[in-house]
Amino acid sequence: MRLSSATSALAAAWLVLACPLHAQNTGQGNGPATGTAPVRRSALATRADVAPVLDGLLDEAAWQQATPLSGFTQAEPLEGQPSSQPTDVRILYDDEFVYVGATLHDDDPSRIIVTDSRRDSGLGDADSFQMIFDTYLDRQNGFVFGTNPAGIQYDAQVRDEGQSGSGGGGGGGAAFGGGRNQSGSGGGTNVNWDASWDVEARITEDGWVAEFRIPLRTFRYGPPPQLWGVNFSRNVRRTREVSYWSPVARQFGISRLSSAGELDGLELQAPRNFKVTPYVVSSANKEYALDGGPDPDTDFDGDFGFDSKFGITPSLNLDLTYNTDFAQVEVDEQQINLTRFNIVFPEKRPFFLENAGLFSVGSRGDVDLFFSRRIGIGDNGALVPIEGGARLSGRLAGLNVGALNIQTGDVGETPANNFTALRLNRELPNRSGLGVMFVNRSATGSLAGEEDWNRTWGVDGRLGFGEGLTFTGYAAATETPGFSEGQYAYNSGAEYRDRQHRAYFEFGRVGENFNPEVGFLRRVDGSQRMAFGVFETLRSEKVRSWGFRELLPHVSYVRYERLDGSLESATIHIDNHFDWENGNYIAPGFNIDWEGLDEPFEVFDGVVVPAGDYRSPHTAFRSHTDARKWISANFDWDYGGFLSGHQNSMAPAITIRRGGTLSVTGRWLRNDISLPEGDFVTNLANLRVTWNFSTQVFAQSLLQYNDRTDRWSVNLRFNWLDTAGTGLYIVYNDTEGLNGFGPVNRVFIIKYSKQFDVLR
Repeated sequence: MRLSSATSALAAAWLVLACPLHAQNTGQGNGPATGTAPVRRSALATRADVAPVLDGLLDEAAWQQATPLSGFTQAEPLEGQPSSQPTDVRILYDDEFVYVGATLHDDDPSRIIVTDSRRDSGLGDADSFQMIFDTYLDRQNGFVFGTNPAGIQYDAQVRDEGQSGSGGGGGGGAAFGGGRNQSGSGGGTNVNWDASWDVEARITEDGWVAEFRIPLRTFRYGPPPQLWGVNFSRNVRRTREVSYWSPVARQFGISRLSSAGELDGLELQAPRNFKVTPYVVSSANKEYALDGGPDPDTDFDGDFGFDSKFGITPSLNLDLTYNTDFAQVEVDEQQINLTRFNIVFPEKRPFFLENAGLFSVGSRGDVDLFFSRRIGIGDNGALVPIEGGARLSGRLAGLNVGALNIQTGDVGETPANNFTALRLNRELPNRSGLGVMFVNRSATGSLAGEEDWNRTWGVDGRLGFGEGLTFTGYAAATETPGFSEGQYAYNSGAEYRDRQHRAYFEFGRVGENFNPEVGFLRRVDGSQRMAFGVFETLRSEKVRSWGFRELLPHVSYVRYERLDGSLESATIHIDNHFDWENGNYIAPGFNIDWEGLDEPFEVFDGVVVPAGDYRSPHTAFRSHTDARKWISANFDWDYGGFLSGHQNSMAPAITIRRGGTLSVTGRWLRNDISLPEGDFVTNLANLRVTWNFSTQVFAQSLLQYNDRTDRWSVNLRFNWLDTAGTGLYIVYNDTEGLNGFGPVNRVFIIKYSKQFDVLR
């Protein structure tokens, strides 16, 4: 594909988006692939004349009038069997809120497991409850809310049923909430999104209870009467049981909205929505001299700014930001890169996280047409001031709409820039959809040059057949002054997945001058990629008699070629996961890596591997112990070939927990590399300690040591949260040099933000 064909594809997509689209429904959700609509479970919401008190008790009259939902079905470990512990769910609403009350019965409440009480902590290692609302009933996008018996707030946005990117190898979404990190531009399940809502939970004599109160302003939906998609899931951690109100096949998770039920009885009017979140921040920053000269004075600074959200319609919001500050965001965990290719760090800044999945187009891990970390963060990691911006997102005339514009300021001799991202997407039946995207960067101000700009155009699609077969793909083109040919990229993929089998195939190509400056590109100068994988899940009485829950033998292969057809890199991976019922896990894998160096590669300071082709077989062992226990461990080990020589790379980690209060995790990555061109060792270690005073107040420290950069650093954070990520933040960062360098940089920050609901 050349630039002209990519542009033609974009024009065709615009035509299609302008017209009503219908795709053949070959069966989805709980029904068979027969071309008929599936039979779905139905829930009824009850209007509350008197709002219930949020206290973790469902004893008000309104709760007794609500229709209870029960009959949960296991996905794990005995798929299709009734849940071993009964669960009852009730749904209420009024003019301001949706209320959900869950009674989670347990025949032995003393064995309920709580591992963390910090907001957005993962729910998979604890007893927990989650729900998902598909407010447009498109069977693809939804809002997730969850909690555990400590009453934490966990929320996330789901796009495309949790699929990430446009590649066929993407997953179907985790069953329970994971950590806060995300990669790329935020496709799939965005766990970093924080909404304003409340929950109370408590352990009782016969289990535990969770009571949710979610403002209607948190959702986006159409005019009354509303019919939403809905599902609920429960985790009983001591038996590793996962069950759903509307059954979901075990290879998927709660994000599988094509398997969700329906919520009827809603008569919701459009609530007025105008929130303003001002902030004030004060900091003390000292950069130390490393040349033996006198240290400069400490730089004291103070500032203010605000974010605001205005509901144009119930399904369309306008977000504004002025003098944007992200001082409260936790620091990145350091990485050591021994490859020739770029690595990606996740987006953590709140303003860019809401609806981040809408702007996700590309191939996961290789190409992102839009990556918000390119805005406000320089190539060297230095912060670039964001003067202001706006984001319009939601649904309009049946289309998912996203428009983002951000203005940054001058930094030294680097000019200010204006960034624009525009996105349109239309969902089709049976997990299908089609979209287009435009991204632009233009230098502004007196320092800007006439030819200092860059544009990216893209079109992507997804086509589902039945429950298991999905085709995905995208095509893109960039415009950069000085280049004409080779500014294209495309990728197509297919995946089939059922309870026992999974197979995928992908093929893509990136032109030599493809340059998404406001995106992410792992391999520059062009490449061609082919990948496939075959996975088998073995579950039987014989497997269980050996003490295993499942065995997962699989093989995958990925190959990158230069545009002239020569090998750039390739990997074949052969593995089998052994998953014991007791929670222990090992994956003894075997890899063969091929590297084609067309020029010498300095893999480490002073260690230069000559150009040539290298074949490196090595083991790839992964393991972890039962995470339910107070102490657990992970161990990764790669041993064998590496480029022209040998590697012995180990990554042990230990986690200690004390209920939901204390969590301590230590990790160490050691690469011991022996090459004919020279030997070297790298060490990267970090220690994270979290103390939760309550579900809203916590202190956390992250200590990191990297001998590659001769640095160790500490990040100390105290958070007193209010709602939707606002509250008091106290942050101290200290970076120290090794080998007698002493301190490099020390920063102390206090920030306070408060959300005001102007129209409530």
